[in-house]
Amino acid sequence: MTRARNFMKVMGSLLAVGLLSATLVAETGAAARYDAQVQGAVTHKLAAKSQFSNVKASVEDGIVTLTGTVDLYQRKLDAAKLARKTPNAQGVRNLITVAGANVPDAQLEQKLATKLRYVRVGYDSAFDYFALGVKDGVVTVEGADRTGIGRDEAMADIANMPGVKDVIDNIRVEPVSNFDDSIRLRVARAIYRDSVLSKYAMDPAHPIRIIVVSGHVTLYGSVDNKMDKQVAGIRAGQVFGAFSVENQLSVDKS
Repeated sequence: MTRARNFMKVMGSLLAVGLLSATLVAETGAAARYDAQVQGAVTHKLAAKSQFSNVKASVEDGIVTLTGTVDLYQRKLDAAKLARKTPNAQGVRNLITVAGANVPDAQLEQKLATKLRYVRVGYDSAFDYFALGVKDGVVTVEGADRTGIGRDEAMADIANMPGVKDVIDNIRVEPVSNFDDSIRLRVARAIYRDSVLSKYAMDPAHPIRIIVVSGHVTLYGSVDNKMDKQVAGIRAGQVFGAFSVENQLSVDKS
């Protein structure tokens, strides 16, 4: 009886594998039927836009492969978006090369840092934090954003900057939390109402950045001296509800 049961289980597993394989083959075959149609549609869309004059498309089993060159990283993203919206396209493999201006890494990083200082200027600017690194034109962005809006604006600025060849987005969007929002406001008031630190509210693009996750506070940005850094940490640590404070403020050497 046991051997019979085991035999039936094995046969059932083999049957399931066979059915799955047949389904996958059928789906692949169905996708492949539209390859010529999809390639024609994508090629037509690309030809209609001058910025894609050096981009080519090929299609296999419904997957669109894009090759060629563009002058900006944003163009590479736009081409993939265009292909992805084509009816019957199953996916996009984006192999386009950004062949625009070559900008030295240090110069590109400085340009981007200046640009991103003015992302989300206003009320929420103190609650976002972005840090940049550039290697061979590849930009890596670390940081945190309360709403995701600041991240989207930052990524758009980066994608449209000449010299950017590729982007690695490591910006996290903090979970929605009324508790954390209340701590953010109390920490901001504690810092900016301090007579020593109030000057950092004068330039809305250069505030002390306040990141809060599950009641844990981290301070980012730069301050003029060690005393300002210490005072900011003390004020944040005095806020009711804050479980911990990590002071990552740097002291401006200029």
